[in-house]
Amino acid sequence: MKHYTALIILVLMAAFCTVPVMGTDQFIGGSPQMTAYISGINEFSPGQDATITVVIQNGGTSAMKFVDHNTLSQDDLPTTALLVTAGLSGNTTPIIVKTDPQNLGDIGSPGIVTATFAAKITSNATLGDYQLPLTLSYRYLANSNSPQPSADTVESQYNDVTTVIPLTIAIKPEVKIEVLDIIPGNLVVGTEGYLNLTIKNIGPEDGKKASVILLRNGDSGVIPSDSSVYIGDFLKNQTVSCMYKVSVSGDSQPQSYSIDVMVTYTNTEGDTVDSATETIGVPVGSKLDFEVTSAPASISPGQSKSIEVKYRNIGSITAYNALARLTTVTPLSSSDTMAYLGDVAPGQTVTALYTISVDSKATPATYNLDTNVRYRDSLDNSLTSDTVSAQVEVIPSAPGSMIPVLAAVILIAAILIIAGYYTVGKRRLR
Repeated sequence: MKHYTALIILVLMAAFCTVPVMGTDQFIGGSPQMTAYISGINEFSPGQDATITVVIQNGGTSAMKFVDHNTLSQDDLPTTALLVTAGLSGNTTPIIVKTDPQNLGDIGSPGIVTATFAAKITSNATLGDYQLPLTLSYRYLANSNSPQPSADTVESQYNDVTTVIPLTIAIKPEVKIEVLDIIPGNLVVGTEGYLNLTIKNIGPEDGKKASVILLRNGDSGVIPSDSSVYIGDFLKNQTVSCMYKVSVSGDSQPQSYSIDVMVTYTNTEGDTVDSATETIGVPVGSKLDFEVTSAPASISPGQSKSIEVKYRNIGSITAYNALARLTTVTPLSSSDTMAYLGDVAPGQTVTALYTISVDSKATPATYNLDTNVRYRDSLDNSLTSDTVSAQVEVIPSAPGSMIPVLAAVILIAAILIIAGYYTVGKRRLR
């Protein structure tokens, strides 16, 4: 009886000491199934900055789910794409992808992520569809169908995968411009002039109700005064000429400055669109100015005489209806300080005459007289040149220079005395 009781107690103790093993769910077989497509706009124009949004989807499924009471679970599922990277390439296409490959992390199944790529459509891109390869790299659990023993560690094996998915980008037809000729008209620093452009439509699209637009490029020294010329229908291979009034800032330098040209038109779908912008260089000449080329005029104290001042146009345009002005300083004076020069072409020299008087007590020295030229440009704007100096040299009177004058006075006085004496004597004789 005692042995029977002891046996029952041992069986009960064994039953209480037994802990049930929890079952684990394990997915058997399967792998990530990656697909991708472009979301939103996939049609772009030549010269356009593009944003390409790509949706990446994992649709992988497992063959079955296995429950094993003697198996430890693994951390990853065989259908999860791990450490995914996505790179878009535009090689051999007119599309330049600016964004480097992106790390997207893990993508479970089902799972969707979005990647955005910045791109540039080249200005010479032609109409058509282009395939951009999207390269996906990832890894996944490969030994999910090998049950793991119930132990302290789980051995996992992974496969690395690289797959390429083609994405289609379309280049749509549009008006594309080429500037064939640039003719500046009197474009110099600090004034206005004309810009004549010859433009050709080299694109595959006919533009309806088209206008050629001129735009300032950043802080360019050339600034459009007239910015739009309406040209009507702008057919492919057609050439048009447009003239614009532009100004050049006063702090510019004589060099070429950039300016942008584009066409706004109605396309075949009835939408108003802009062509790609073409940047051109516009040459700017030096500011119109004058220099004094004549030697200093000489004059003595107490003297009044006409002096010559020669002006040379050192600019690149003609000064129309030019009028020179001279400003005197003490001890010099003049009642004749303006001189008409007429039209003065670039490089031409003209002469002005001024009557200058010198105070009799003037100190001999060289005096600088300010002078400038007021003129009109080709657009009839009134402008004034920078001030330059015309020199007048006051020189001492030559020794004995008063003797001839004194002799003449004495001679005249003697003649008057003799004539008076003769007249009085003649009256006495009567």
